[in-house]
Order: sequence, then C-alpha cells, then structure tokens
Amino acid sequence: MNITGNTILITGGGSGIGRALAEALHARGNTVVIAGRRQAPLDEVTAANPGMHSVTLDIQDEAGITAFAETLVARFPKLNAVLNNAGIMKPENVPAGDNLAVAEETIATNLLGPIRLTTALLPHLLKQPRATVLTVSSGLAFVPLAATPTYSATKAAIHSWSMGLRQQLKDTAVEVIEIAPPYVQTELLGPHQATDPDAMPLADFIDEVMTILETQADATEVIVERCKPLRFAEADGTFAQVFAGLNARHF
Repeated sequence: MNITGNTILITGGGSGIGRALAEALHARGNTVVIAGRRQAPLDEVTAANPGMHSVTLDIQDEAGITAFAETLVARFPKLNAVLNNAGIMKPENVPAGDNLAVAEETIATNLLGPIRLTTALLPHLLKQPRATVLTVSSGLAFVPLAATPTYSATKAAIHSWSMGLRQQLKDTAVEVIEIAPPYVQTELLGPHQATDPDAMPLADFIDEVMTILETQADATEVIVERCKPLRFAEADGTFAQVFAGLNARHF
C-alpha cells in the first residue's frame, strides 16, 4: 500500500484503534474520512485534526449502507481506500441462553457490516488507478477467547473473507490488507481496558502498524510482534498451550 496520497474512509474512526489510525494516516498526507454512528465523537476527532472529514454511518443498517456509499463517492470522488475498523466486543454466557441478542448484533457489526460496505464501494474502487481494502480482524481470529465466542468467530470469518476477496481481486488494482491487532489499550471491552497493563499500549501498536505499512509495500497481513504468538500458534504447534493460557486469564 502506498502510505500517502490516498482518500481513505475509516469506519469506527471516533475512538480507539480507528481514531489512532485515522490520525496517523492524516499526518502522512492522506485525505481521511472517519465514520461512526454518533456525530459528537467524530466532531471531537476532526476538531483536533484540521482537514479531516467525518460522516455518520450505522454499520448495522443494511439499506443505509448502499445510500451511504453513493453519497460518499459523490462527495469524495477520489476515494481509493476503505478501512473496515468498526466493531463491537461483548462477553456472552451461552449456557445461560441469553446470548443471542449479543451474537446477532456482533455478526451484523463485525462481519456483515464490512462485507456490505466493501461490496457497495467496490465498483468505485475498481475504477481507481490503485485502491486498497483494509480489514481489521484480531489475534482472536486464530486463538479464540471463550468469553467472547461470537466476536472471535466474526474475526476468524473476516480473516477468511479477506483471503477470499484478495484472491478474487488478484488481477485488479485493488489490494486487500488485513490488520490483526492483539489485546490493545482501548475501550473496546470497557474503560478498564484502556489502562490494563496486560494490553499493548495503543500508541505502540499504531507505530508498529504504520512501520509495517511503510516498509513492507506488498504486505497482505499486518501482524505486530505482540500478536504473532496468536497468529502462528497453529503453525508453531503451540495452539493448545496458547489457548489454555489465554482463557485461563480471561474466562
């Protein structure tokens, strides 16, 4: 990916990893458009980053995504990248039988949302001289966290979908890059996560991601060092130990 000169949409850009990536890409000379469900957090980000743009988007709204894509392309005709970052992560107690609402919301947000949005934008992206679809999976795509089974499953699905999409687009000018974060200091699971010493500092994660993007132009996966034990557990023959250790701490 060329790290500068793009017009890039970032979903979930009002906080956490989405905001941090938006600011890093904005600082590198990209036209950045952040999207989220609520306008107030978006306004806070754009106020702190003059020249950044914002649009509201409910990633769960199937019909709204099509209209959103049409409006976005009309407003930003040079759009050539989308970073599917919006996501939710909520614990589920499956034996208690009260998990279905969380599971369905998680699938709509984390899996159907990126698929619908990318599909809506792809005809436009295919017309660009070069374009990029970025997805955000997770280390939990490779070693699941039992406390958040549907979240882990959606991230595994995003990994698989990214691979399939990359293969289908291999003869086009659209590249597909998957970013797989480890446990990072954000508020994805609540305010406590932002200061959890077991989580990777957000600034360190962003610095490493941007270094990979800048120095590995042909990278299809962005895996920071902290995430490699999860990403390669199966190949390394350490899956059982990593799975047991992960879930002993959190479930």
